[in-house]
Amino acid sequence: MSALGIPEGRRRPSVVTGLGVIAPTGIGARRHWEAVLAGKSGLGRITRFDPTTYPVKVAGEVPGFEAAKQIPDILVSRTDRFTHFALAAAETALADAQADPATLPEYEMAVVTASSSGGTEFGQQEMEQLYQRGPAWVGAFQSIAWFYAATTGQVSIRHGMRGPCGVICAEQAGGLDALGQSRRLLDTGSRLVLSGGTDASLCPYGLTAQLPTGGLSTEDDPTRAYLPFDEAARGYVPGEGGAIMVVETEDGARERGMGHYGRILGYAAGFDPAPGSGRPPALAPVIRRALADAGLTADAVDVVFADAAGLPDADRAEATAINEVFGAGRVPVTAPKTLTGRLYAGGAALDVATALLSLAADVIPHTAGPVEAGHLGIDLVVERPRPTPLRTAVVLARGHGGFTSALVLGAGDRTDHLT
Repeated sequence: MSALGIPEGRRRPSVVTGLGVIAPTGIGARRHWEAVLAGKSGLGRITRFDPTTYPVKVAGEVPGFEAAKQIPDILVSRTDRFTHFALAAAETALADAQADPATLPEYEMAVVTASSSGGTEFGQQEMEQLYQRGPAWVGAFQSIAWFYAATTGQVSIRHGMRGPCGVICAEQAGGLDALGQSRRLLDTGSRLVLSGGTDASLCPYGLTAQLPTGGLSTEDDPTRAYLPFDEAARGYVPGEGGAIMVVETEDGARERGMGHYGRILGYAAGFDPAPGSGRPPALAPVIRRALADAGLTADAVDVVFADAAGLPDADRAEATAINEVFGAGRVPVTAPKTLTGRLYAGGAALDVATALLSLAADVIPHTAGPVEAGHLGIDLVVERPRPTPLRTAVVLARGHGGFTSALVLGAGDRTDHLT
């Protein structure tokens, strides 16, 4: 049996044929990739509201996103910003994959996305109406716009995708889990899956809900606010955005005459034991199971895209797991999310998009910023991108409370976003 419970022999190779990126580094895969290679940060002082009275003042905001120019007005008013991001990214991904939903059987197209915070900004707006003006001013769409599955529902309705649809709520690991689920859907009859994740919780209500985790950086200098694996790490920067991808079988893509950015070779997920149990974290076993699902050994991996929590204990645990599985300093490690902040459910999905572009370009993007990781024994790529032949990448993600996931990617044959 595979890591997803599918009997061996039934696995149909899954490939990513379309990318839709909405990120603090830019809108669109090409713009994002150019910013990553240039080390151009999307972090800065929060502008979506006045953060003066909040302990956290730095975040990764998506620049220049105008929902009314991306999606119909009626959807703008009825849905939250995290859904706006996903609708725009899904449209881009389908166009990039040259996939026209109108030409495909409606019950063979599926949607599975990840969400961590749901529609917090829409919810805040309606709560303000409730407490300032009364219940008659609360809109009917509050009942669905805040919901974690709102994005999946709106994307499936917009594109007539009536196959299996769902949402994964696994905090910051959810983007990988959604892509893992897309493989299961392809194995059980779906032809094309829109998958990935977006989040948008940069509003007073959303930020306040994040503060109790104790994981957010209170550093006001954007260049020093998020330093994963560094001895000076004191937390992470929140962000918004994410990525939606078109995932289909390799045979299906070939029949359509489409190349692909890469293969989803392996996936596994687990959950950290309760604190004080004396049991080790789940990450190392999860990586091993993902590699086993891919039919690969550790020495076949060319780069690891780290979760990079930016918290000393969590960073140390991740470095320990990487060294345990791959050998101390034997695999290059990178964390390009230092340019965007952690995008919650959108972060891991964006890392997958970045990893696919990295494989296509044969270059490992660097971990931007004044980061030093020598004390942890990992080969963290810093200062500048590292050109090197790449065939296989592992993407790691962990979420608050213990969610842990790993995805193994293989190189594809599309390079059109690189020039």
